[in-house]
Amino acid sequence: MLVILYKLQCLTLVIKRKLEIAVISDVHLGTNSCKAKKLLSYLNNIEPKKLILNGDIIDAWQFNEHYFPKPHLKVIKKIMDMAASGVEVIYITGNHDEILRKFSGTTIGNISIVDKKILTLDGKKAWIFHGDAFDISTKNMKWLAKLGRYGYRLLFFINRSFNWLLLKLGKEKYSKSQKIKGDTKIGMKFIKNFEKVISNLAIENGYDYVICGHIHHPKMEIKETKRGQTLYLNSGDWIEHFTALEYQFKRWKLYHYNKDKLAPFYIDEDIKDLEIKDLIAAITIIKQRKEF
Repeated sequence: MLVILYKLQCLTLVIKRKLEIAVISDVHLGTNSCKAKKLLSYLNNIEPKKLILNGDIIDAWQFNEHYFPKPHLKVIKKIMDMAASGVEVIYITGNHDEILRKFSGTTIGNISIVDKKILTLDGKKAWIFHGDAFDISTKNMKWLAKLGRYGYRLLFFINRSFNWLLLKLGKEKYSKSQKIKGDTKIGMKFIKNFEKVISNLAIENGYDYVICGHIHHPKMEIKETKRGQTLYLNSGDWIEHFTALEYQFKRWKLYHYNKDKLAPFYIDEDIKDLEIKDLIAAITIIKQRKEF
């Protein structure tokens, strides 16, 4: 009986969940706070047609060539293997990996790098972006919604210019979402305004879904105005919430790793170890290109 139960358990463990789309964001590989092993377990447990990496996957702001553990490398290797096996990987740039924005529009095999993505899913439009373009201010910004997609582009430009100026002045880049985390009251107000502005802009532009990350606050909620409604989706993070967004059977689901009883016991695949020097060399090349 024990042998039969063991075989049934093993059979359960090797069955992957098939998905149309999986969305993850705010992984922050290369930092102590990243929980790469949990993410690797999740990736090994799914079989999506599209994998959307919605910003801040690698943390270039805090990158240290002396700290990039093997589990972090395995996550990168796993994503590359998924792309090689036919999964469409869409890498949407965020503020912590904005170094990749220089390569926006680049496609290598099944991997593409973009700043935002528009998808049509079963007749409905989805607007997907990281969310840092709304980091400068999210208060009293009704004018932004009225400007539509041009308003988003303008805010995106302002945000980049502001951080460029800070660097020229010898100061650190600005991230309001990070600065308000220590104050719960201010933090919740910021999140509320963030969600409102993004949702209003999505409604004005006729998007059925608006998908972002950035604020590390997983959520799925219908937002309404006099002009219509949209489904606001935030994929959360892999630092404290361990969440992802999944699309299957014409429906979105907010996945919670800590509530998944099977994922923690999923057997890790045999992934060959990468040399840390190889990853450092790749990132160094990107940095050198940026300098030129």
